[in-house]
Amino acid sequence: MNATPQLLGLGSPRMPVDIVLAGLPCGVEGVYRKSARLWDKALAGYPDLPVARLDGIERELRLLVDHREDLVAERTRIISRLRWHLHELDPGWTAPTKLQRGSAFDKVQAHLSHRDDGTIVRRLALRLVEHLRLLTDEIDELTAEITVRVTPVAPSLLAIVGCGALSAAKIIGETAQAGRFRSKDAYARHNGTAPLPVWSSNKQRHRLSRTGNRQFNAALHRIATTQARCYPPARQLLERRTNGGDGGMEALRILKRRLSDVVYKAMLTDQSGSLDGAA
Repeated sequence: MNATPQLLGLGSPRMPVDIVLAGLPCGVEGVYRKSARLWDKALAGYPDLPVARLDGIERELRLLVDHREDLVAERTRIISRLRWHLHELDPGWTAPTKLQRGSAFDKVQAHLSHRDDGTIVRRLALRLVEHLRLLTDEIDELTAEITVRVTPVAPSLLAIVGCGALSAAKIIGETAQAGRFRSKDAYARHNGTAPLPVWSSNKQRHRLSRTGNRQFNAALHRIATTQARCYPPARQLLERRTNGGDGGMEALRILKRRLSDVVYKAMLTDQSGSLDGAA
């Protein structure tokens, strides 16, 4: 089995590596071909090594979530530019704190309409407001579509406190089949919640890992911070760890590690349920 295209992140899971490499610029193609040969040589002794597969609903969710995140980042950049234009037009006027809502767009547009000075800055600010409206509508549509798609395929994952539709879709897309991991510990290593042992003054402790899938880790972090705020068992765990001498980040790391096991179990349950439904 040639797992090279998927390990290198080249093209779709079904696209041959030669087709992908043929479209690369001169020089870059040679680097990737050398990397491909090295991967094949390294994997030759592991014929049963599980391969990440991103097909079907998992790939669709990954594409939708990535596209939504791109739109959110673009909206953030436009909001920053709009705030600068508003300050230039009227330094004494305070714009709405959250410029992601229709009511905020109406307030800004009404303020600009009263300033009929014909300046380019005012005209650009009005265009940015309209652009923000369109982006927000598209982001809301994507959020609704992601929710509809993820609800039937991840009921156990969505049952976890603090895990909404967007976090569940991110986890599904970044996991690429939970069954390929041999254990919950391997899954924790993948998502960056497995602790790293360190020694200081002959005392062993563990620190936060900066390795693993950071997108996946960010989703777990959102779930952990939500549970730390409103979920009694998580609050009790954090309180118990801090009373035992752990710092705030160390206690949160332990909570994320336990959440990784919960997510892994939920993913396996949902995967087996979808297989039974297909059968």
